[in-house]
Amino acid sequence: MIEQLQKPFSEEESLDVLNRYVREWFTSNFNELTPPQRFAFKLISEGSNTLITAPTGSGKTMSGFLSIISRLFDYSLQGKLEEKVYCVYVSPLRSLNNDIFRNLTKPLNEIYDAIVKEKGVDIIKGNIQKVSIGVRTGDTTQQERRQQLAHPPNLLVTTPESLAIMINSKKFVEHLKGMEFVIIDELHELASNKRGVHLSLSIERLEEIIGREITRIGLGATLYPLEEAAKFLVGSKDGKERECRMVDASWQKRLDVTASSPVKDLIYTDNDIIEESLYKTIDSTIRKNRTTLVFTNTRSGTERVVFNLKKRFGYGEDIAAHHSSLSRESRMEVEDLLKKGSLKCAVTSTSLELGVDIGSIDEIIQLGSPKSVTRAIQRIGRAGHSYKETAKGLVIVLDRDDLVECAVMLDAARKRQLDSFSMPKNALDVLAQHIIGMSLTGRWNVDKAFEVVRRAYPYNTLDRHDFNALIEYLAGNYVGLESRRVYGKIWYDEKEGTFGKRGALAQAIYMLNLGTIPDEVAVGVFKDKKWVGNIEEEFLIRLKSGDIFTLGGRLYRFEYSKGMKCYVSDAKASEPTIPPWYSEQLPLSFELANEIGEFRASLSKALEKRKGRSGKGKGKDDASSILDAMPMDANAKEAIRDYFTEQISYAGIVPNNRLMLIEETQDLESGDTELVFHSLYGRRVNDALSRAFAIEIGEMLDTDVGIMVGDNGFVLDLGEETLTKKQLESVIGNLTSANIATMLKHNIRKTEMMKRRFRHVAARGFMILRNYKGYKISVGKQQLNSQLLLKAVEEMDQNFPILKETYREILNDVMDLPRAQEVLSMMRRKEIRYKFIKTDVPSPFSHKMITFGHADVIMMKSRHQYLQRLHKSVMEQIG
Repeated sequence: MIEQLQKPFSEEESLDVLNRYVREWFTSNFNELTPPQRFAFKLISEGSNTLITAPTGSGKTMSGFLSIISRLFDYSLQGKLEEKVYCVYVSPLRSLNNDIFRNLTKPLNEIYDAIVKEKGVDIIKGNIQKVSIGVRTGDTTQQERRQQLAHPPNLLVTTPESLAIMINSKKFVEHLKGMEFVIIDELHELASNKRGVHLSLSIERLEEIIGREITRIGLGATLYPLEEAAKFLVGSKDGKERECRMVDASWQKRLDVTASSPVKDLIYTDNDIIEESLYKTIDSTIRKNRTTLVFTNTRSGTERVVFNLKKRFGYGEDIAAHHSSLSRESRMEVEDLLKKGSLKCAVTSTSLELGVDIGSIDEIIQLGSPKSVTRAIQRIGRAGHSYKETAKGLVIVLDRDDLVECAVMLDAARKRQLDSFSMPKNALDVLAQHIIGMSLTGRWNVDKAFEVVRRAYPYNTLDRHDFNALIEYLAGNYVGLESRRVYGKIWYDEKEGTFGKRGALAQAIYMLNLGTIPDEVAVGVFKDKKWVGNIEEEFLIRLKSGDIFTLGGRLYRFEYSKGMKCYVSDAKASEPTIPPWYSEQLPLSFELANEIGEFRASLSKALEKRKGRSGKGKGKDDASSILDAMPMDANAKEAIRDYFTEQISYAGIVPNNRLMLIEETQDLESGDTELVFHSLYGRRVNDALSRAFAIEIGEMLDTDVGIMVGDNGFVLDLGEETLTKKQLESVIGNLTSANIATMLKHNIRKTEMMKRRFRHVAARGFMILRNYKGYKISVGKQQLNSQLLLKAVEEMDQNFPILKETYREILNDVMDLPRAQEVLSMMRRKEIRYKFIKTDVPSPFSHKMITFGHADVIMMKSRHQYLQRLHKSVMEQIG
């Protein structure tokens, strides 16, 4: 049974479960127990599976560890502490692991010293052992690994990948057989991707090796829904959910948050003045605080902000950048300086979002929208190191759509509303790795292996046919694969229903190729066989033939790719269809999109009432009341009011989550017909919807349809064609009754996304090896091999496991097919209405989508000018 506890234990009850020396250490170092500790100490001491969600600085880590440390010192005092691992701590970040090691080494030493002081050195020698701690990650040296094999630490700090390696290490796994606890930190981060899926299988396999259940402890700052996170943590046994106690202390920390516009008028204020005002706001915030942390949404944005702050205001070594493209040494140096209070400001993209200890931060500045309530709270929660302090955050926005988005987001944060995490289900590539891993430990009965796999929550609905197909693939039973140099990785006896290790190299292949993070490198861009620059592979994935993008200040048209080379031609278009930072941009969450839709509906209704459609209000109007209730400054309120008023005056309608505006208009420069879908559902949903509409409309008009996708909707470029109301009704009727999954599968088959994602999945599923006999296989060679294999498996079997998983990953993890289907179903049931209008000039709410491709550093000025031109045209029509 999974249950949420409401009432914490008393301080006395909580401290009574601790060993006397551990209790004395704790009370001498801390004045009181934090809220999560008043739940966790007793629960964990009783061996209960426990999920704890609590903000940064609330003592989460100590909540998870102290009862375990107490038990180990009990063993030590009884002379029963052995050289084996009792607890494994897993986090997604190596830097967080190093933090945990440093932060726990001190109490372990101090508690031991207190025992020595009381009992005397002579009594201690040979009788009472010190509780040991060690770190094992990819950075651990061979010497340290040998040391851990000879003398395993009692507390082992590691990553999901290293744990997977350890349970397949014949010698080291013996040290894990006495395990009693596993702690998973930053659980929300792991549960939402394949690293967490991989970990869930590792834990189930570990329990099977140990032969008994271990106590599972989950930690996270922003977990929602809590019950779903608990299911991920504990899994099931014999078809029933394991028991878990949930502790929600996530709202103990107060928030002081504001969305701000640096200028009153974001449309006509000169771009240089907006930028100057932005940096003055950042500078004044930095100067009034001891330490400020600035979040941008891209790595390039981080570098740009640091450069400008140093150039404009004379900052030196007291300001620094921190992002994933920097070296590990550089990142650690910034973290240490923050912890010591030696930095005035650090600027980061996402790398300081999670719980690495960076000391006390006075205020968070977020530049632009972080795109989800959960991410906003995660970032702003880094301010105010104690849970009793108020987390102060300033979100600075330079765009009217983002002002609405951020105001609604911060309001949702104050109301304690979070976005739900999305977990990959039944990922066949990750499962392939674990089946190979299982084969290395001995002969397995297929039915038993299936049972163990289904205990992990991400696989609790795994289809037996898919499992069997995966076994067949790994056993090399698909005819034609050996000729493509894809060999069996396990042996499989179908008659006996067993499988096991195959070949002398199986162990080495497994250890060298394990993991879920794909190899990615820069892709060379070539025009007329001449190299013109590089783009990131993740950006290439988003391109389709005919897309226009900028590189080095010039426009190029994407033609095709081969291996790690991208071939382009000069673009004749006047604007790009996809900005260079698109691959880095975070998608708007579906929940937040719906909240924005609700806000749009209520504010537009209030403004229409004031306009006189439903009579005039007296005194303070409803629109002012709505805006005053939102966490934003006066500039932001004025900008939003003007924005909505202009949309109502021009188009007569403000689209929301239950009212889709479909607007046929013209591009001011090319004259092309553009069909703007104001579908406020987030980029992942719109990615699926836009493709479905483009396919249907393209077939109806017998033309190629260009696509631009954003969070607030998407734009279809129809060229010289136009669409009638009757034709649109036919398109919507067809799509709301169609199987768009089949339609999208056919659509993405020839895309870069399919080619690249197939390589990622094939590498995880050991169809393509990244390392062989000690040699690293280049990404270019992997890509060429994968393209040949993709063609082969499509001809062989459309349900081939690796192919099936590629489609699942694209449709469910990259896009959001289930919610796109939900939107179409709601349109069919008339729960989402739509209105079709034709405009001479794009309506105000479409301007951001229309100028999406201009949103590049090099082209910001021209984008701003184009926005002004669009706005002037609208205002002229309004009169």
